Amino acid sequence: MVTTDKHLSKKGDCIVAVRAEKGLADLLPDLKEIIRNSEAEVSFIMETGGQKLVVRGQGHPGLTLTTPSDMVIRKSSFICDRTLMIKADIAASDIPPEFVRLLEDSNREVHIKIRAVL
Repeated sequence: MVTTDKHLSKKGDCIVAVRAEKGLADLLPDLKEIIRNSEAEVSFIMETGGQKLVVRGQGHPGLTLTTPSDMVIRKSSFICDRTLMIKADIAASDIPPEFVRLLEDSNREVHIKIRAVL
């Protein structure tokens, strides 16, 4: 999960980035339209410290993409207003340790791109 919240609690073990500039509600309408297609292949690309992490999943017509604060990537098919994609190929627990160490630096800037294609 990525959130616009300024900090995270000890319970936030799946949060990979805070202080995001956008939530799902802020995504471009054309991008949302593609993500809401069950044929959409969605990619979440995170870059920091010269390293890149790519998560791939699927879109779905049931995705509302309306939450202003969060983006949640799910390996399951569960959908709520915080869900960006379903059936992702990795979860937060699958992120390589060297990338996790980069994310642990609270002063490190993280760049995120979201791509969706039919």
